[in-house]
Amino acid sequence: MENKEYGFMTRAVHKGNDIDKESGAIKRPITMANSYALPYDPTDMNWSSANGNLYTRNGGTNQKYLQEKIASLEGGEDCVVLASGVAALSGLFFALLNKGDHVIFSSVTYIAVYRLLNELFNNKFGVETSLVDTSDPANIEAAIKPNTKLIHIETPGNPTLTITDIAAAAKIAHKNGALLSVDNTFASPFNQRPIELGADFSVESLTKYINGHGDAMGGAIIGKKEYLDKIRAVSQVNLGGTISPFNAWLIMRGSVTLPLRMKQHNKNALEIAKWLEKQPSVSFVAYPGLESHKGHETAKKQMSPGFGGVLSFGLNADHDTYNKFVSNLKIITSAVSLGHDESLIVFLGENDERQYLYPQEFKNGFFRFSAGIEDTEDLIEYIRQALKAVGLKTTD
Repeated sequence: MENKEYGFMTRAVHKGNDIDKESGAIKRPITMANSYALPYDPTDMNWSSANGNLYTRNGGTNQKYLQEKIASLEGGEDCVVLASGVAALSGLFFALLNKGDHVIFSSVTYIAVYRLLNELFNNKFGVETSLVDTSDPANIEAAIKPNTKLIHIETPGNPTLTITDIAAAAKIAHKNGALLSVDNTFASPFNQRPIELGADFSVESLTKYINGHGDAMGGAIIGKKEYLDKIRAVSQVNLGGTISPFNAWLIMRGSVTLPLRMKQHNKNALEIAKWLEKQPSVSFVAYPGLESHKGHETAKKQMSPGFGGVLSFGLNADHDTYNKFVSNLKIITSAVSLGHDESLIVFLGENDERQYLYPQEFKNGFFRFSAGIEDTEDLIEYIRQALKAVGLKTTD
């Protein structure tokens, strides 16, 4: 199999790239076209076809190059790249689900999934949905119904870092005639490849680790071609969430260094999590690389070589002290998103609409921290300084 001929780092560099036949450039150029030349007699063409270059909403050249690379990195047969991670998620659900179908999904997921499946798809389209703590496979099994069409899990889960056993979820899904999709954004294909663990679909927000530079948005669905062709025809063409040629090119560029960046993200997050665990002013740390994490053993089984760059932690402090802590941080930026080259932090307060779904330690507010690729010692030092600046004790 071609995907297995080369190692992950080699595929990150070479897959989807080739010498441009017209110019001789050794990097694929940006094709900033929204329309392509028609054949001599176009009258029998399907204007909504996603096969071949016709109109960029139906698919474009740079998109196709990127799809080849992402499919290879994920170990999948095919890939559809769309305008954002949410476009990928909604495109997957829109193409697969019909009125009367039942979906089981993780109780801790990205907010858009919660709204799509907990509110929009059931209210607008009559899709039945069940919120389940998927960290225990028995809960998934118990929620199965005769009309269950899809199980959607997120592991590690956003923002609590909950871990779900992908292989176990796949076995339950397939035994009951359902499909399994996995949001793999927090792990990235460098650390975890759901397709190889039995999932039918892996979904990535390319905006995050795969792009890695905080300057482009995109999303990807990876799986078997028979399903991906349906997603192209039903969702990409009719919903119009197609990625722009420039964003596809930017993400293609960023993806080349994914393996190198992930090694530092993994290292930084683990070392920071270990340091935070020792601090008397820290109320909890959630990171699957810690032995204290409930899902650590499962994470070790399905994640390698690392556990990603995101962790969550709480302080023994009031609401205002959380904000003061952030305002005293240096080199760590208060902003949403994750997977950037720079470290990002966001304070999620007590009024988050999904607080009722979170473990008890999260209910008084907490930080979600995305460790960048800076020097580990610098990040720990500035966290230490910020804690001291707001009157919180540290061990050193």
